[in-house]
Amino acid sequence: MLLSGFGFVLFLIGLFLLVFGVVALVIASTTREDAYRATGKRTKKFWVGILSAVVAVNVLPIIGISLPLMTMLQIAGLVGTIVFMVDVRPATRAITGGGVGRGRGWRRGRPGGGGSGSDGPYGPYNGRR
Repeated sequence: MLLSGFGFVLFLIGLFLLVFGVVALVIASTTREDAYRATGKRTKKFWVGILSAVVAVNVLPIIGISLPLMTMLQIAGLVGTIVFMVDVRPATRAITGGGVGRGRGWRRGRPGGGGSGSDGPYGPYNGRR
């Protein structure tokens, strides 16, 4: 009973690692090549290759294939994915101008959005006039 519960927890961790790797791979694939060169980071081919290997390593246990030192490969892949998401992605987003979303006019009156801090939902708030 306890062993099957532990196996389920390991399955969920492996699934999280797979999803995290796929998200990083999609981001790396859709970022322009010149953004990598402009930041002085490794090339797009390097990161797409690393993250593709990470996804491949994380898919194997999900489909039932177990290799020696698989956990060590998954940890190394997690480190590579974290490096990409924490170091490379913010640098390339700064070069490409970010993206559509919360930081760029997502909502008026919110940090990073358009308007001032005293804007209400229908325009500026001028007090009790």
